[in-house]
Amino acid sequence: MFNALKVKNDCVEWIREFFKENGPDCNAVIGISGGKDSSVAATLCVEALGKERVIGVLMPAGNQIDIDSAYKIVNLLGIKHLEINVKDIIDALKNSIEEKVELSEQCKINIPPRIRMTTLYAVAQCFNGRVVNTCNLSEDWVGYSTRYGDAAGDFSPLSKLTVNEIKIIGKLLGLPSEIVDKVPSDGLCGKTDEENLGFSYDVLDRYIRSGEIDDATAKERIDKLNKKNQFKLKMMPSFMPDEKDI
Repeated sequence: MFNALKVKNDCVEWIREFFKENGPDCNAVIGISGGKDSSVAATLCVEALGKERVIGVLMPAGNQIDIDSAYKIVNLLGIKHLEINVKDIIDALKNSIEEKVELSEQCKINIPPRIRMTTLYAVAQCFNGRVVNTCNLSEDWVGYSTRYGDAAGDFSPLSKLTVNEIKIIGKLLGLPSEIVDKVPSDGLCGKTDEENLGFSYDVLDRYIRSGEIDDATAKERIDKLNKKNQFKLKMMPSFMPDEKDI
């Protein structure tokens, strides 16, 4: 059975240890989307480091419909925050590339999270920060992240926890139910995560933790996605020359 309190406390201590070893005077810099992952991760960082050492960055691309949720979290936590609209940067990059080559739809979808990660690192360098990765195990399992976009970061508090486990921790932390239980969406293509994936997180999370799944079609798709996207979870392969040749 999932011991939410112990996992939460262990994660908070893990964050503290990370900063002791990798920047005792540094701040945690985190992109705040208004969804459960960034909200839970930010709350854990506040508990670990104190609100004065957590900086939230809101990065709408033009008009973000649910940006009120992002402001609700930063105000609830009382953390320093700034809003940086990345629409002009995204449009400029797309237009510049399209002068040379036609962008695929997937490329158009992946540019915004990569621009946002560039923005987070720029802010982190200005505030002596370490960037928080907010991916979870469920998304990583099927490759539902953008390499060097939302999949980047300096430390990852949630990447070994499933969507449903993070929701349980979010409720334990007292976060608003409208944020914890919000239907997950990537905010990029206008569809929910589950519409894009073709199966629910409940089905996926059960399969990850128990190996049990009732839908053979969903199992086949999950296994295929997991195998296809393994490269996202591994260190970059490096050629190693023979020692006698160097």
